[in-house]
Amino acid sequence: MAEEGGLSAAEAASWLGAEAAELDGSSVGQVQGFYVDAEGGEPVWLIVRLGRRRRARVVALPAATCAGAPFGVWVAQEADAIRSAPVVDPTRPLRREHELMICAHFGIGERVGRAAAVAGREEGGITATPPHPA
Repeated sequence: MAEEGGLSAAEAASWLGAEAAELDGSSVGQVQGFYVDAEGGEPVWLIVRLGRRRRARVVALPAATCAGAPFGVWVAQEADAIRSAPVVDPTRPLRREHELMICAHFGIGERVGRAAAVAGREEGGITATPPHPA
């Protein structure tokens, strides 16, 4: 269940294949999926493919800072931060340490938002997973 005002799994699923654009409106990639919290099931990361084919990188962007837009999905991050984000494998779950590294990259301190939600969880534990088919 999504937090009040948060992104629902249905809305995140509706973004699959959509263009993702950064702060100035420039396209940075395409939405390939999302991760949900391993405990609560709400979407926490949007998975975006940057670039084309062989040179493509796949990164996770904070779902809390994404919004639907007429062209696709607007992400409240600058292109440089998106392009230099840690790479993820969208078929594998995220562990606590990887999530904290992604949070730190986007300036999310351990006392706020997603970082605060996972900081107290078991070291090495799975904190986010690709959604399971219904």
